Amino acid sequence: MQDLFIEMEKLLRNGLSPSELRIEDFSEQHAGHSGNPTRKKRGTHIRIFITSPEFQGKSLLEQHRSVYQIMDPFLKEWGVHALELKTSIP
Repeated sequence: MQDLFIEMEKLLRNGLSPSELRIEDFSEQHAGHSGNPTRKKRGTHIRIFITSPEFQGKSLLEQHRSVYQIMDPFLKEWGVHALELKTSIP
């Protein structure tokens, strides 16, 4: 599971050059509901705090789309069910 977070961080850093980046896993809070029926305690629900100069001039929706584009493989292939995003401009 650690590889998941290393890969997320690598792709986000390469794609958005953030000045700040924090990735949190809050899957355990959702164990057993429809997005996590097998009660996995890691890797299904991810919270990302990211500050990037790449967001300059972009709406909040555009900022989130930028992150979702990078995170798409994790949603489709790695079993991430939910992303919570907090984006900002330095």
